[in-house]
Amino acid sequence: MDTESVKRTSQLGNRVSTVLGRKLGRELLRLRIAAGKTQQQAGDVINATNSKLVKMESGWVPMRDPDIRILCESYGVNDPKVVGWLLELARLDRERRKAKGWWISTTTPTTPVEYLYLEDAAYGIRQWQMALIPGLFQTPEYLRALGTAEVTWDDMDRMDDVVATRMKRQERLHSADPLQIHAVVWEAALRQQMGGPEVMKQQLARLCEVVELPNVRLQVLPFEAGRHPCIGGPFSILSFGEDEALDLAYVETPRSLIWIENAEEGASFANLFDRTAEASLSPRESARFIDNVRKETSK
Repeated sequence: MDTESVKRTSQLGNRVSTVLGRKLGRELLRLRIAAGKTQQQAGDVINATNSKLVKMESGWVPMRDPDIRILCESYGVNDPKVVGWLLELARLDRERRKAKGWWISTTTPTTPVEYLYLEDAAYGIRQWQMALIPGLFQTPEYLRALGTAEVTWDDMDRMDDVVATRMKRQERLHSADPLQIHAVVWEAALRQQMGGPEVMKQQLARLCEVVELPNVRLQVLPFEAGRHPCIGGPFSILSFGEDEALDLAYVETPRSLIWIENAEEGASFANLFDRTAEASLSPRESARFIDNVRKETSK
């Protein structure tokens, strides 16, 4: 996005098109079309002009819960789960607008729901990991070992749900419109004995499989690379298909989750990632490196 575009966006205040806002708008547009309603008919039930309804369905303005409920009723959508999901999207979207590009929330034992929505809307992810295998590449056994080691995961009865959700997310790697992933991992993530040798042997074998996918680019930063640009900690950068969409950076710390959705900060994370990728082994070299570590672990 150029400087003038950034300036115009900042001047809009809350009237900006956020990722979650666009996702909510697309869902409401889909439901309206399925119900055979025109913009005029939909606008009439919530006392909105055609222009305002277009902005709602494009994600340019925040939506009120009463309007969503009325529109759902008008569209014949009565499933509490569907309505609840739309209301949750609207709530998260309003919170993101208040944050004006920054989102900070309390650490949770599982992936925060807003990340799941954003990942689902994204077409590509760049991810840097220092100590863990990227989540979309993890085996169920590795994830269970990680949950057992994480002291903040008090309710281990939820582990089956956590694993099922992670496996569902991984389906996008093989879908008709697959998620494009460029991941860079530090050598430590491959050698950390999460769950023991058997679990790691299976996990490394899984990595040997995913590197063959055309939508996956996986690189390893070896110990011998020394100091690197991303030594500060792991992060992810989500990219979206719309021309007006900014990349979104996601940083998880021991105490908080930080979302960054503005041009300047996003560019700084992209620069860090690119420089670290340049210092890493090529995808072909990384595949051999991973396979060698797998063989060492099997001994």
